[in-house]
Amino acid sequence: MITCNFSKSLLYYYNSPIEITETEELYLNIPQKLAAEFQLRQEQIDNTIALLDDGKTIPFIARYRKERTGSLDDQVLRAIDNRLQYLRKLEQRKEEICTAIEAQGKLTPELEEKIRGAETLVETEDLYLPYRPKRKTRASMAIVRGLEPLARILMAQNPRTNPAQEAEAFLQEEVPDTEAALQGAMDILAEEMANDADLRKQMRRLVMSAGTIQSRATEEDADTPYQNYYDYAEPVKRIVGHRILAIDRGEREGALKVAVTLPEGHGASLLIQKFVKNQSPCGKLVQTAAEDAFQRLLFPAVERETRKALTEQAATAAIGVFSSNLRQLLMAAPLKNRIVLGVDPGYRTGCKLAVVDETGKVLDTGVAHITVSKGASLEREKDVIRKMLRKHHVTAVAIGNGTASRESEAVVAELLKELPYSAAYMVVSEAGASVYSASKLAAEEFPEYDVSLRSAVSIARRLQDPLAELVKIDPQAIGVGQYQHDMPKAELSAALDGVVEDCVNHVGVDLNTASFSLLSHIAGINQTIAKNIVTYRTENGAFTDRKQLKKVAKLGPKAFEQCAGFLRVSGAKNPLDNTAVHPESYGAAEQILQECGFRLADIAGQDRSEIGAIAKQHGISAIAKKAGVGEPTVRDILKELEKPGRDPRDELPPPLLRSGDIMELKDLKPGMELVGTVRNVIDFGCFVDVGVHEDGLVHISQICDRFIKHPLEAVKVGEVVKVWVLDVDLKRKRIALTMKPPKKG
Repeated sequence: MITCNFSKSLLYYYNSPIEITETEELYLNIPQKLAAEFQLRQEQIDNTIALLDDGKTIPFIARYRKERTGSLDDQVLRAIDNRLQYLRKLEQRKEEICTAIEAQGKLTPELEEKIRGAETLVETEDLYLPYRPKRKTRASMAIVRGLEPLARILMAQNPRTNPAQEAEAFLQEEVPDTEAALQGAMDILAEEMANDADLRKQMRRLVMSAGTIQSRATEEDADTPYQNYYDYAEPVKRIVGHRILAIDRGEREGALKVAVTLPEGHGASLLIQKFVKNQSPCGKLVQTAAEDAFQRLLFPAVERETRKALTEQAATAAIGVFSSNLRQLLMAAPLKNRIVLGVDPGYRTGCKLAVVDETGKVLDTGVAHITVSKGASLEREKDVIRKMLRKHHVTAVAIGNGTASRESEAVVAELLKELPYSAAYMVVSEAGASVYSASKLAAEEFPEYDVSLRSAVSIARRLQDPLAELVKIDPQAIGVGQYQHDMPKAELSAALDGVVEDCVNHVGVDLNTASFSLLSHIAGINQTIAKNIVTYRTENGAFTDRKQLKKVAKLGPKAFEQCAGFLRVSGAKNPLDNTAVHPESYGAAEQILQECGFRLADIAGQDRSEIGAIAKQHGISAIAKKAGVGEPTVRDILKELEKPGRDPRDELPPPLLRSGDIMELKDLKPGMELVGTVRNVIDFGCFVDVGVHEDGLVHISQICDRFIKHPLEAVKVGEVVKVWVLDVDLKRKRIALTMKPPKKG
């Protein structure tokens, strides 16, 4: 994951660190610029751009074009792609601006050089500002009244000039006196000063280095979530993203008034130093115009831009955190070969139940009112669950963490102890489950079940295979971020969709069992092709090899190239069809096997961990030459040959299942040692599920002894961690935890 300092990012927004003074067409220099920014070889950037422009997907490039990119991973490739699109948009905008100014007959060589050399869209728009078609302003009205020559006289600041006398020559019906004439001339000067591109850049830098963002309450005694910001001030250069987002939301909801301020006199002095030559009568009027330009035009504009830049940088950082959390959640280890009971807790409508087999197929459904019944009635409701557990030999239970979760957990824990075999449960997040169960997709998948039972199925499957189930849900509904509802929707969706695509393709899917949702995230496959694959499978039976994909409607050669390596065909005649080896490399794979003393049939349905060791003895480089592929491809093929059909998630720690006595919030005491699962990571810490329904907060300062800029440097969603209780607030239902072991003695 690429991260950057928040304040440095803001500086970058205003002034890119790479200086380019060449006047030739900069569009041709974008590859060199990217190589410098990402500190990569020019060849890597050139090849990456060529692959992207050729329509290759990022998962395909990351997995099957490592020789050309230098083994860049999907996250770096996406960062390059995003930056490439920005730079191309910037160059396009420069062309538009130069054309527009040239049409006015005002494009000088010096101005064109400045525009061509601008590093950001903000800087480019600053240069265009004086030439942009303007709305009606005080300055434009003064120009219409013929006062521009008077403005030039004032700006000259000749000590011998009498401003009032000069103004008399400009009197007319709309300019009744010298005071009106001089004011109009000063309005013209003020707008010109405020539109000065170099000055705007200096003002931004000043706000960045010396500005303060302040917030105060609109109503002093109002009880809102924003009380920490009722009388708050922090330097712009130090404020962190999550505080910006909190302040922004408080302002939108009417709880806060927010402003950016500068130390007294700092801002206007920049204009005075640049434009005021002396203290003559004209010079004093120019100084008045400069002060007006600062107060009325320049600073309000820079304040808006600064607020916008702060918000955009905070949103970018928050999207990065959300993306990282989502990646870890989707890539969590599956619970394989288990029959699972899903429990969607509830009070009035009861707990919805669904049993699914090892493949996720629904075996049984039901409802048990275990959270409201008592006595003999409760025992009857428990029997509903008992029968399901025993009938289907359920060994794992997934309980949604919503309403009535605590009561449901208590009953399930009790019933599991009665079983004659070992079984355990896990409380799983049900975020987005209701959204999915009411969706068109869920209705198509389970037309025979009502909405509540679909939710129970989804909860069970989340424990079995988080990736396969969560891809059916809008990532924004999964709830592993901060302020996600305040994010720019297009940027957030693009980032999260990219994460889902990367994860699905990294794991790969079974062509014969994958749902439409999973298939639609495979590289090269859109929703239409995904539906066509399912239709072909239904009409013709299971796929027996990858080549059959070419018979699917609208799945042409380009789509086949992109998707084939990510689709597995278990039990295929060619065992390579059940690996991540791309069909274009089948010949190379067979050559590698031959060099290591094996045949293709030797890897069918069994692990061959010795292949890698034999290959190293022969030398990877030598094998690569004989196979006609690069060393990175050889290493990837060897991993697949060692364990055909391998799931990279199998190497991760399994989910933390519980079977012992459950605890409640009141049972927690300071100093108590617990084991929990990280549920969410945010800018200021992480939330850990320790089995008491309420997640505990580990502040960033309590995550580890070494200094970290962000919790993601040390923890990730789904990680099982050891924590100690610092404090418990029963009234507010808050738990403070630490991951630092207590000092002995």
